[in-house]
Amino acid sequence: MDVKRCFLINTTVNFSFNLPYITMPPKIPDELAWQQAELLMQPIFIRVVDNIRKLLDVSPWTGTYEHVLIWPTGTAEETQALVTQLLQELEAATPEQAVEIRQTLSRLPVPHPGYHLCLKRQEQTVSVDMWDMCYQVCFLDYISGEETVVIDTSLIDETGDVDWQRLDVKAHELVERVFAQLPE
Repeated sequence: MDVKRCFLINTTVNFSFNLPYITMPPKIPDELAWQQAELLMQPIFIRVVDNIRKLLDVSPWTGTYEHVLIWPTGTAEETQALVTQLLQELEAATPEQAVEIRQTLSRLPVPHPGYHLCLKRQEQTVSVDMWDMCYQVCFLDYISGEETVVIDTSLIDETGDVDWQRLDVKAHELVERVFAQLPE
C-alpha cells in the first residue's frame, strides 16, 4: 500500500493564538480504512465548512481560509527554502531540468498541503487546522500524531453510504466546541 497517499479533500480542537497548529496526515492502517476515509472526508469537509459558516453568521468573529505548507517535524528553514525554490524552478523547467530537479527533491523532505481557518475579532486572531477538525470527525478518538487511526464507522450507514445525519451532528458538535473555546 502506498502510505504517502493523501486525501483529495485534505482539523482536536487544538489551536494556538499566535502560531498555527499544524497537523500531519493520519496513518490509515489498511485498504478498507482508506476506502472508508475517502468516502467520508469530502462530505465531512463540506459539513465542517458549512457549520463554521453558520456560526460565523452569528459570531463577532470573522473567518478566512488560508492554504499552508506543512513540513515534516525538524525540517530546517534552509531546507524548506531550498525545496520551495526547487518547486518554483520545476514549474518553468525544461524536461531535462525537470528530471534533475525531481531527483534532488526525491532526497529532500517535501511538505504536504494544509488548510487553516483564520478567525479574527478586533486584535485577536486564532488559526484552526481544518484537516485536523475533519480528522476528528472521521476517526474515533483522534489525537494528532497517533500512529494509526480508526474510522468512525457510525458515519457510514448499513448500505455503505454516508450517514449524513450522524455526520452533521458530529461536525456541528466539533465546530461548536471550537467556537466555545475562542477567547472572550
